[in-house]
Order: sequence, then structure tokens, then C-alpha cells
Amino acid sequence: MAPHQQREWHPAFEEYCEAIFELREDDVEVIQARIAERLELSRPAVSEMIRRMEKADLVDLTGNSIRLTEAGIVLAESVVRRHRLAERFLTDMLGLSWADAHAEAGRWEHVISPTVEIAMMRVLGAPTTCPHGNPIPGTDYIPPDAVTLGQLSVGQGFVVSRIPEELEFTPGLLTFLESSSLLPGNAGTVTGTTPGGTTTVDIGGLLVEIDAFSSERILVTAA
Repeated sequence: MAPHQQREWHPAFEEYCEAIFELREDDVEVIQARIAERLELSRPAVSEMIRRMEKADLVDLTGNSIRLTEAGIVLAESVVRRHRLAERFLTDMLGLSWADAHAEAGRWEHVISPTVEIAMMRVLGAPTTCPHGNPIPGTDYIPPDAVTLGQLSVGQGFVVSRIPEELEFTPGLLTFLESSSLLPGNAGTVTGTTPGGTTTVDIGGLLVEIDAFSSERILVTAA
């Protein structure tokens, strides 16, 4: 896969386009408050940047809703592709943890050149997802027929498919999921649920309790 050729943008524009893309990907309404939460910035700072992005033809505003333009989508996909490819390289080749790879990839995504991107894809065997199962834009990714973990009943088997970006930004959660073997491709069984939405699963003999917030977002394929 050859990376898309495009003009260079300031890292701030890249960060915002990436955030908007990932919020849309997770079916989260894209408003300034959500962007401020994701990027840990003040509302006034986000408001000013969104105005600049609108002038640069990267976003369209409809009421409170923010959408990427065609140029914004191209930029966002490029940044997301580099980030997820970097995560794959850092975990598969260098052995970094999920949490460390996520943090490092946030830096790498702004500096990986098209030449390096092509080389990384070749060395990694053209992966279609990041380590958490999220699709790498521009690849031949085919989404599985997945449901959320919270939709399963006690006794149902499953295979972990995807840990959405929203969970990657929850403090400590990537470390918890990795240490609990809730990794894409791993199989488990639902052993219990609570009225509050907590789900208990058996992953390779390890009993793991997952809160409602995570259970409603972790994607699995029913086995």
C-alpha cells in the first residue's frame, strides 16, 4: 500500500483531525466539548482552533456538530494510519506494552515519512489493524460481524475483536486490558453479569471483571 501524498500540516491540525475522525469512528457526537475532553484542552482553545480549521477547509460546522471536509478526511486518515502502524511496529517489533506504544505513537505519527511508512508496512507484513484491533486506513481491512461484550449472555463464548479508541484514552485501561489478556484474537466466555452492566469473563482460566463503560464498548465476535 502506498501512502497518500498530501501537503504538510501543522501538528495541531493533525491532532484535531485525528480526534474528530476517531470520535466519529466510535459513534461519538463530535462537538467542541468532546474534542476538548479527548485532547485535554480548554473549550476556548478548541473553539479558536476549530475556527482556524474551518478557514483552512478542514472542517464543516452544522450547528454544534463538527464534520471533516474531504481535505480533513484525507489528513485524518493519514495521521491515524501512521499512528496505528507505529503502534503495531512498537508492540510487534520492539515489544512495548500497549500503553507505552500508544503514547509513543502519538509522537511518531507526526514524523513518519512516506518512505518509512512503506518500509514499516513491508516489515510488518501489511497489517490491517493496530494491536487493539482498530483498522489502519488505506488497507484491505474487512470489519467482522461484531457486537459489544455487554450484549452477550452468561455462558456465551466470544473472541475479542476490537478495543475502540475511546477506551485507549481511559487512564489505566489499556494496561488493565493487556494484563487481563483481553487482546484481539483471544477467546473467552461470559461467566456473569450484573444489573449495573458489569461483565465477568473467563479468559484462558483468568476471571476478569469488566465495568459497564468498557463492556458497552469492547467489540467481540460471538463464538
